[in-house]
Amino acid sequence: MSTDDPLAWTRDYTPILRSLAEQYGETKPLDGHRVALASHLEQKTGVLVETLREAGAEVLVTGSEPHSTKAAVVDALRDRDGIETFVEAGMSEEAWEAGQHELLEAEPDYILDDGCELIAKVHADHPGVAETVIGGGEQTTAGITRLEAMEAEGVLEFPVYGVNDTPMKHYFDNVHGTGESSLSNVMITTNTMLSGKTVVVAGYGYCGRGIARKARGMGAQTVVTEVDPRKALEAHMDGHRIASMAEAAGDADYVITSTGNRDVIRAEHIEHFPDGVILANAGHFDVEIAVPALEEAAERVTEPREGVTRYHLPDGRRINLLAEGRLVNLTGPHSGGHPAEVMDTTFAMMFEAARDMLTGSAAELEPGLYAMPDRLDRGVAERKLETLGVAVDDLTDRQREYYEEWQHPDSAF
Repeated sequence: MSTDDPLAWTRDYTPILRSLAEQYGETKPLDGHRVALASHLEQKTGVLVETLREAGAEVLVTGSEPHSTKAAVVDALRDRDGIETFVEAGMSEEAWEAGQHELLEAEPDYILDDGCELIAKVHADHPGVAETVIGGGEQTTAGITRLEAMEAEGVLEFPVYGVNDTPMKHYFDNVHGTGESSLSNVMITTNTMLSGKTVVVAGYGYCGRGIARKARGMGAQTVVTEVDPRKALEAHMDGHRIASMAEAAGDADYVITSTGNRDVIRAEHIEHFPDGVILANAGHFDVEIAVPALEEAAERVTEPREGVTRYHLPDGRRINLLAEGRLVNLTGPHSGGHPAEVMDTTFAMMFEAARDMLTGSAAELEPGLYAMPDRLDRGVAERKLETLGVAVDDLTDRQREYYEEWQHPDSAF
């Protein structure tokens, strides 16, 4: 039996990207542009790289982190004309960092980013390159937060589309992609069930909302912790119990973080955890769970199951950490990231961000963080519906006029 192309299965479930590749493979709108891409380098990302290349771009590729990089995907991309990879599966943190700097030294003129890693580095360490970058696109909540800080300080050198904040990203990727992939990897890694258990979800943004909603749908008792009173109230109105982490920790069978911030679980919470609690990070890199605090509290550490690190506390309690505190849906032993169908919409938005800013009306934007134009978001939604064979209604002329006219005379009713 011959070995299949490692991207073949994923292409079957990314019809939007395939339609973009087919449409722009003829006209090559990105021809002459060097596009840098930082993302978890697995199969869906590989299809995005192919799509950018089909549209004419020279693509420089790195991973969001070394531990989520799939060797088969790197192997499938590295020898293709017009694609250059700067990451390897299993490489050290130091080598990964060095690879990102090497990528930036290759002088990309557009950056599609994850966590603002490349955009922050190009400003901090390669200012001459930053001056030549035409623009960028950012796909994560944490990255948007960093870009907002850069914009507030007046240091952002080029325009960036906030892809993360589009409806086609956060309503689908964040809610459904993170929700399903995180919970499925927790259950596969531990071979445990959620039904009847207490699941504590830290953070009620779009990702936390998806995790909590789907966990409750599987029969779990859900508790949400938050720092934003409005999000806490939203979680309450959605039927979840609200508590501080110190209070919620004592009841937890599982704690899943999804905040985009650091030290969400820290030393002060360890004393409250019951024996056997399972901790997982579905938010940001490896900083949401303070692993050094677990190491300091434990008298010994074991690995009872692949992907599970068990911290044995002096009082006999055991705390189980999944994927070493890294993203559970991307870096665990059984992880495959988000389902391809949902990454199809996100990566289509990333592609459209590059195409629009490099070739469209956005080409002359001033430096700053910008919302994606509604026409692009709507266009991707329309492509998705077409691939599903689903049709929607059109507004009648009278309905359109009703929207556009701010005065509604009696005769209109």
